[in-house]
Amino acid sequence: MTADWKQRPEGGGWFALWLIRTIARHGGRAVARVLLIPITLYFLVVRGPERRASRAYLGRVLGRRASLADVARHIHCFASTILDRVFMLSGQLDRFDIDIDGLDGLHAQLDRGKGVLVFGSHLGSFEVLRVLARKRPDVSVRVVLDKGHNPAITQLLDALDPEMARSVIDAGQSGPSLMLAIKEATDEGALVALLVDRVHPGHPGHASRFLGAPASFPTAPWLIAAVLKVPVVLAFGLYRGGRRYDLRFEVFSEGLDVPRSQRSRLLPELVERYSSRLQHHACDAPYNWFNFYDFWRPDDTSTHDMVAGDAGAERLAARGGA
Repeated sequence: MTADWKQRPEGGGWFALWLIRTIARHGGRAVARVLLIPITLYFLVVRGPERRASRAYLGRVLGRRASLADVARHIHCFASTILDRVFMLSGQLDRFDIDIDGLDGLHAQLDRGKGVLVFGSHLGSFEVLRVLARKRPDVSVRVVLDKGHNPAITQLLDALDPEMARSVIDAGQSGPSLMLAIKEATDEGALVALLVDRVHPGHPGHASRFLGAPASFPTAPWLIAAVLKVPVVLAFGLYRGGRRYDLRFEVFSEGLDVPRSQRSRLLPELVERYSSRLQHHACDAPYNWFNFYDFWRPDDTSTHDMVAGDAGAERLAARGGA
């Protein structure tokens, strides 16, 4: 499972994304949404692996055999959020009706001045988190992204917001460099947002029961949180159709305390808690799941190597961080 999502080519390529951006910026959102129909048909007809992954996931979350119409709705939901990125990254949040829940809890953690790790996923829209820049202009928002994966999307969307592009923490750098970059940001009181539902090739994970079967989730984010001892808040930006989004924040921890000697026992428990919350929101918004690959395929990840895979966290811990 861990390698599949890295190896899949980008749907539509750079030209298709450029076309969406151009029409969206000059013709408006309503005109651009017309393009979502051929994009949906493209994935249904051409992208067999994504179509099969969608049907397999929907069968689990809906509790019945997914129809082709279900798959089309799933892909259309994904395409809608991709289109809306153009407007969100251009600062046009006023176009959307965003209902926010749990913001007071996030504010309380930010006010402690220790920085906050916000853990998101490929469930819904990650870009809707940009609303935080308006709610807390005093707080720096740093996003951890792998710039080398899906470069067409990265280049196109970075062009819409150069300031955000400069603040991105590149997840593709070495473990120690990534760990230190996150630590420096939280030391400055920043909100650091990252996606924590995909295991990167060669990184450790833990198999947690998710929608009826074991699925691997990364342990490195939880190891980082344990070493830094900063608050962890979960975020879910769920697309509800039309212009509507629900942004949900849940305080997961005010600061994890995971002694090195107990990591092999406690890290899996954290992953289990997280996967339970992810499942809850996936069932609430089933068509928002944007992991279009076999999420449940077994691999060589095991609970026995969960502490060994993040060199950056280990080095920081050796300096007294744990």
